Amino acid sequence: MKFFSRAKGPAPSATRARAASAVTARIEANPAMRRAKIDGAQIYYHPDFLNDAECDRLIALIDANRRPSTLLAASQDPNFRTSESCDLDRWAPDVQPIDERMAALLGIAPENGETMQGQRYAPGQQFRAHYDWFNEEQDYWPAMKASGGQRTWTTMIYLNDVEEGGATWFPQVGVRVAPRRGLLLAWNNMKPDGAPNTGTLHEGTPVVKGVKYVITKWFRENAWINTPVRTY
Repeated sequence: MKFFSRAKGPAPSATRARAASAVTARIEANPAMRRAKIDGAQIYYHPDFLNDAECDRLIALIDANRRPSTLLAASQDPNFRTSESCDLDRWAPDVQPIDERMAALLGIAPENGETMQGQRYAPGQQFRAHYDWFNEEQDYWPAMKASGGQRTWTTMIYLNDVEEGGATWFPQVGVRVAPRRGLLLAWNNMKPDGAPNTGTLHEGTPVVKGVKYVITKWFRENAWINTPVRTY
């Protein structure tokens, strides 16, 4: 992840546009998916994507492995991202079925998905406004290009209800999503023409009461891993 206030981003991409069109058709054919009624970005909801037992197992994994969250590009603001995070083993029995269900929901090859990340927000913790897509003018881009290229879709699942605060806020398009246990949130980081969408600027607002747990999975335009998907 990264932040920059005047993101220019890369040019439109017909390849990304065609891929996004296929994902969109799959999502919108799914009666469990609901689209936010906005024009500036494609944002979708899937209530109860995970059950209570699945949420509890993922929360336990996050608590056992959490560490201070990091940024791809440095920020001069020490309070920019104050949550804790952990990488979840994609082959673990409690992770792999969920990981692959998230990919199947979008119709994207599992190999294009980055490692699922678990995040924990205690009271006062936040993640200020940022984009998930990569700025191709930044120094980190060659490494990102070599490891699957641009981020296209993001999926996030809330693992618990939060007493107060902790909403995901898209300020450019006016969407605010309160954490609800099992709710999946998905959005296209690209515009219809395949260029990055500044309307996907989003933030994890500070938790006021309670603790917020989420998992996030980012998908690339190409394969992020080169090994075939294994099964147990």
